[in-house]
Order: sequence, then structure tokens, then C-alpha cells
Amino acid sequence: MRMLYQNKLSPVFKFLMTFLLLIAFLWTGKALSFETSAKAAYILDQTTGTVLLEKNADQPLPPASMSKLMTLYMAFEYINQGRLDMTEKLPVSDAAVKYRGSTMFLNTSDRVTVEDLLRGIIVLSGNDACVVLAEALSPDGTEKGFADLMTRRAKKMGMLNSVFANSNGWPHPEHKMSVKDLAILANRIVADFPEYYEMFAEETFEFDGRAAANTRNRNPLLGLGIGADGLKTGHTSEAGYGLVGSAIQGERRVIFVITGLRSKSVRADEAEAIVNWAFRQFTQKKYGGKNDVIGFAPVWNGASAQVGLALAEDLDLLVPVFDGDDINFNAEIKTPIKAPLSKGSTIGNLIISRPNLPTFKIPLVAAENIGIGGFKEKVFSAAKFILRSINQSQEAPF
Repeated sequence: MRMLYQNKLSPVFKFLMTFLLLIAFLWTGKALSFETSAKAAYILDQTTGTVLLEKNADQPLPPASMSKLMTLYMAFEYINQGRLDMTEKLPVSDAAVKYRGSTMFLNTSDRVTVEDLLRGIIVLSGNDACVVLAEALSPDGTEKGFADLMTRRAKKMGMLNSVFANSNGWPHPEHKMSVKDLAILANRIVADFPEYYEMFAEETFEFDGRAAANTRNRNPLLGLGIGADGLKTGHTSEAGYGLVGSAIQGERRVIFVITGLRSKSVRADEAEAIVNWAFRQFTQKKYGGKNDVIGFAPVWNGASAQVGLALAEDLDLLVPVFDGDDINFNAEIKTPIKAPLSKGSTIGNLIISRPNLPTFKIPLVAAENIGIGGFKEKVFSAAKFILRSINQSQEAPF
């Protein structure tokens, strides 16, 4: 562990200094990156929040049936809020029956339970089932009204590149989602609704004996023994073949989105390769725990001359199994840090950067309470400032 302080003094003498605390762990080697033929892709290690791969991640694209996840998310919300019940039976409209493609083969004489509709969407990818739920939950009773509601809800969830024109992903020029937005949505489904998430692992669903040719889940990873348990496939001629997938092995979960693949078999091979790569090439390691002190920073006019820099949360990192990356930990704090300080108050950030992986940060907090110093401490603080001013003036070029 190595620490380096770098102090800079404000030219207008406002007692502002900037210093950098550098802690460097030097590793050798270089992590292998995953090469994908998908038009767009996003791979997330959910456990550590590490993005393993981004390709055209923010580009709005036709999501096909993968956008049905948004209809499902909102239905789950309604159920948990008590505004919809799993045993409730909903009517089927002409508009729902008219949809082609994947279907539950519903007709207008049906009244279908919410639970069957959910399974009809998850396992059978029923376009008609989506519309039945959409019309029941829509502010104005129409699918379009529900689609507008989906768009507004998505924005609040941080899905900034998503616009919905319908409930099921039927081709429409305005119906778009980015793969990053789909990953955000998948992550929220897994985290927010564990009680319903198990439905995504169901391989078959037979509804009333109607759809003998459409009883199996299209997710090619289910049943392979690699921990796959969701979430949704998609395909149209415009979108190509896509998959929002997730798998769990041990304590780690990986979520990924791929789209724009040329065939069903390529999608299956690519998805399996992603899961194997993510779990085999990376492992989770602990570099520090919450409240661990990683260094010290000077305090202006404090009862103590310095304050400990503590981690605000556990520092668990995903690292390559065999060949590690150079990992840099930079603690960035703007000084002076003025007394008084309360234990736990944020005083900076620990910036973690690794080759081939996005930079991220966690807060650094004061490790202890620091009170205001007396006359002696004020004199010492002023003296230190004057000395730094003199030293900087002597070092400045003429």
C-alpha cells in the first residue's frame, strides 16, 4: 500500500488545497474481453454492480418481446400495492385477440386470472395476455394509455432511452429501448420482486390445453445447469434475435442483454458463452469493509490535525480469476477539511479504476468526530498555511 499527498494552494488565498491520496495495488496481466456478434450488448455482475461489457448500450433499438418485461414489472407493482390480485379474472377484448405472433389463443368469451396471464407472458410470450393486463391497468382503459404510463414509469426508474408504443413489443417506429435500460429493468425485477421472479425459470406452461405448439419457454439457457433462471427472449425481423438473461452461481448473479443476432441458434450459443465467461473469468474479492480506515487527511483548525478516511460501504470487487488488472484506488478530497467534523460525514470519494472496466466510486467518510481547535491549533493552522505559501512561491518559475 502506497500513499501520496499532492497539495495545491489557491492563487487567491482562499485556503483551498487539493490533494490526492493514491493507494495502488499492482497486478500483472490483462483481462480477456468478450467478443460479441450482437448489435448491442450489456453484461452486469449484479452482486458487485460491475459492468463487464457495454456495446451500443445507450442506443434505442426495437426491443421486440423483451419489452414485455416492463408490462410485467408494472403488473407486479400493482399486485404489491393491492390494486391487482393474482386470483382476479380479467376480460379479454377484441383488441387483445387481434394481435398475431406469440399468443395464449385467448378469445373474447374468456375471463383469465392474473396469475395465468403473467405465466402466459413469461413462458408463452403471449401478445394477447399483455394487452389484457394493459387495458386493466391503463388510466384510460386502452393499451396506448398503458404504454404512455410505461414510458413515464421507465423514466423514473432511470431508463432514459425507452419509449413504449404498446404493451408487448409489436413492431412500431416509436417503440424503442436500449440494452442498458433492459438491464436496469431486469435488475429491478430480480431485486424488487423475488416472490414472483421464480416464474421466469418455468420451462413449460399449458393454458387450458389450447396452445399445444406454444407451451415451452423460449429461453435457451433454462435447464442447462448453468444457473440460468430468466428472463425474456425477443425476436422480430427488424430487431433480430435478442435475450434478457440472468444466471446465479454461488453468491454471484449475472444479468445480460443481447440483441440484433441473426438466428435463434446464434442467440443460444452467445448467451451460454456469456454466462460461462462471466463466471469463469471473474471472481469476487473483498478489499475492505465498511468503516475501514484507508488513510488520513489534514484538518483545518481542528482539535486533531488529521482525520481518518473510512469506507462508507464494503469494498467488494470483481477481479480476473487468473490474470489480474492494474487496479488504482484514488481518494479524491478537496481541502481544507474544516472542523468541526461528525463521524460518518462524507468528505470525499474513493475512485476505483481498472483497465477494460468502467470507473466507479464509493464515498469516503470521517472516521471520527473532530471538534474545533483552540488558539494553539489556530496558530499552527495559520503557520502551516504560511509555510506552504512560501514553499510554493520559492518553487514557482520566474
